[in-house]
Amino acid sequence: MVEKRTALLEKYYNKFNEEHRLATRHGIVEFTTTLKYIHDFLPKDKDSSQIKILDIGAGTGRYSVSLVSEGYDVTAVELVKRNIETLRAKHTPVKTWQGNATNLHFLPDETFDITLMLGPMYHINDEESKLKAFAEAKRVTKKGGFIFVAYVMNEYSVISYCFKENKIKECLQKGTITQDFHTISDENELYNYVRLEDINRLNELAQNKRVKIIAADGPSDYMRRELNAMDKETFELFVQYHLATCERPELMGATSHTVDILQNV
Repeated sequence: MVEKRTALLEKYYNKFNEEHRLATRHGIVEFTTTLKYIHDFLPKDKDSSQIKILDIGAGTGRYSVSLVSEGYDVTAVELVKRNIETLRAKHTPVKTWQGNATNLHFLPDETFDITLMLGPMYHINDEESKLKAFAEAKRVTKKGGFIFVAYVMNEYSVISYCFKENKIKECLQKGTITQDFHTISDENELYNYVRLEDINRLNELAQNKRVKIIAADGPSDYMRRELNAMDKETFELFVQYHLATCERPELMGATSHTVDILQNV
């Protein structure tokens, strides 16, 4: 099963440019928001070179490279060979490993001040593997440190794919969506879409302690055309608006990405 999932991800990311996505305006909203909260939770009593950050599912290194350029000690783990090769070709001080979020045996216990899992939960469909990923992240994170976990939300999928692309009847007939409009992701589905209650249940099972949860991009994924049409000043105002509202609980279900911020206790 692991080999099959790896093959699916390799095929997808050999075509998909994640670095470009985060450089688009809707991607900038997500990147700016997530990076702002990472900075909020970095230790304030240490020099940056003493702060260790782990980026699990680092992709081509958008976050890793940005953080290492600020002087932080960054380690990146990435499953997809093409992505890790792209990251290594940037010749930065980021330490790199090709590996799986569910098995970080090559990393020692209680090493990192902050651990990022900003991609793995997008693609892990079964509960057992999700819990393994949590266990590994908690093992390598210092006690009192923080773990950032990103998810793709169910309602974004239903609205943007099922309805906007007129696939809803097909999905219902295939059984890939339930009668109450919850997506079903089997081993052949690349993405796993969740609701807040799914995240909360996982946290309960994994005994995770939430500090806060944020809407990483809010309405921006629904507004790609409008964001691109904005002048620079208006776009900057939109980013300010989003940062002022991204913790509002009523926005969590409709955002395309959430980031759950957990403390390792």
